[in-house]
Amino acid sequence: MNKQEVELLSKEVEMLMSERTRLLGVVGAAAVLVANADAGELPPETAEAAELLSRFVNELPEETLKDALDALNAADMSNA
Repeated sequence: MNKQEVELLSKEVEMLMSERTRLLGVVGAAAVLVANADAGELPPETAEAAELLSRFVNELPEETLKDALDALNAADMSNA
């Protein structure tokens, strides 16, 4: 690999890591929303969406969910 290819690859990896961090924050917020939602008090369409979201969150590997909650806590701390 030449220097330019290495530089491009490095920038791509940095971009992907930044995107992963943002996505983990979204997943963490979704997990908190699902954990705090009471499906019985939601309109039917909203309850269906919450159930779908819940299924996706529950399918995540435990380590990814932990990373997501950690990312959310880090975002909360930086906004304080």
